[in-house]
Amino acid sequence: MSRHGAFLDRLRAAGVPDPAGDLRRLTDWAFAGLDDTAPEGLARLEEAVNRRAAREPVSKIKGLRAFWKHEFEVTRDTLDPRPDTESLVEQALAAPFSRVLDLGTGTGCIAISLLSERPDAVGVATDTSDAALAVAARNAARIGVEDRLKLIRADWFDGVDDRFDLVVSNPPYITPAEMAALDPEVAQFDPAEALTPGGDGLHAYRAIAAGAPGHLAAGGRLFLEIGWKQSDAVREIVAGAGFVDIVCHRDLGGRDRVISAVRR
Repeated sequence: MSRHGAFLDRLRAAGVPDPAGDLRRLTDWAFAGLDDTAPEGLARLEEAVNRRAAREPVSKIKGLRAFWKHEFEVTRDTLDPRPDTESLVEQALAAPFSRVLDLGTGTGCIAISLLSERPDAVGVATDTSDAALAVAARNAARIGVEDRLKLIRADWFDGVDDRFDLVVSNPPYITPAEMAALDPEVAQFDPAEALTPGGDGLHAYRAIAAGAPGHLAAGGRLFLEIGWKQSDAVREIVAGAGFVDIVCHRDLGGRDRVISAVRR
């Protein structure tokens, strides 16, 4: 059996959902700039296949994930950006803004994507993880918005005194029961604190909705990514905090994904 066939069989046996596609992506990465028989490329590919067979995501193996219009560095300290979150970026870009606050920024993918599309805008992004903030800082520098994005170690709004046109967040919202059903790529390789707040999964929305009015300009907008079954609950939380014009937007798969609302 060829080496390629053996690698493919290893990924199939591990239950990898798209073994052929992942092997192709890993091969292209392992041999980038090398001859296809280069020993260093073969060694790199074998290590990558072993990691993928352990269900580590391709993005974490490569250290990069495509999101919106850029590639973002990802590590075990950050949530892996996913296409669903691009729905939040798309909706936020439909609103006028010059100042944006991103809560729980992780890789920085939301704030950085927004600033990259609005050259005159500035932003603040918070996270409780120093390691995640370091990744966000590197991503901001790579994509060229580092001079317009301030990164703060904070639990939601702690230490943030300004007012903004937009507050955006993809907070942890998965319940403990749902955590048990996650694919290994998520459950084992994304930081748990970025996935679940425990309890009913709504704690972060309560904290953000309570604090956002004090950090939004009049008429400012709030954009929250939600779990696809959480629309009614999050609408109620946001309405209870005094927001109006509350709308639920669907992702490309047709599932409820983003709640938008306006400060009175």
